[in-house]
Amino acid sequence: MTKDIAKIALVTGSGRGLGKSTALALVKKGVDAIITYRNSEAEAKSVVSQIEAMGGKAVALHLDTGNIKTFDTFVAQVKQSLQDIWQTEQFDFLVNNAGIGIHAPFAQTTEDEFDRLFNTHVKGVFFLTQKLLPFIKDGGRIVNLSSGLARFTYPGYAAYASAKGAIEVLTRYLAKELGHRQIAVNTVAPGAIATDFSGGAVRDNPDINSFIASQTALGRVGEPDDIGGAIAALLSEENRWVNGQRIEVSGGQSL
Repeated sequence: MTKDIAKIALVTGSGRGLGKSTALALVKKGVDAIITYRNSEAEAKSVVSQIEAMGGKAVALHLDTGNIKTFDTFVAQVKQSLQDIWQTEQFDFLVNNAGIGIHAPFAQTTEDEFDRLFNTHVKGVFFLTQKLLPFIKDGGRIVNLSSGLARFTYPGYAAYASAKGAIEVLTRYLAKELGHRQIAVNTVAPGAIATDFSGGAVRDNPDINSFIASQTALGRVGEPDDIGGAIAALLSEENRWVNGQRIEVSGGQSL
């Protein structure tokens, strides 16, 4: 795919982890990227450098998906970046990946923790997607990130999993309401992944890692590239008829 006709993906939370893996997997398929970060600008710029080294185009923009008041500024930056870098007004794919992890028993979950989770994973996704709709091409795609925890249960994730359950319902409504624009909307639900998410517990705690592996049909925990590659494949032209679906990418965890 030549650069002048490359598709463009906006991947939230793509300075590291699953978002980074997704952006890089898309670039391998000829898709340029708008990278967003909340804390580490240096990490995000490193991803941009990697993409450019692969022959793609990219930009890194600051975004806090839990702070809706900042969305207008972010959208203005997206619009300007599309004009400056790609000489276009719209992009093709939106991947709502950015998130936070809070582990707390149901009885001890605070209202502040609950609000932080829902502001980031539900309210933020809802209204960021709403504000970006004019900039998504007709025939484009949206992928929302859920979690295997919306299907199977582990103590301490009641609020987090409830937020992800809301995203799965929202995905179906978006698929229905955006169908007239030929925009397909799907959910990808990762299982436990070895990243720094939630303090890096799955990656760094041998007991947790071993337990998750024992509960997974393929016998190991997931890696970021397991998810990034799956999202990139879902966004390929071959999967254009997949719409309104929840696709779990967990290696067969807790079957």
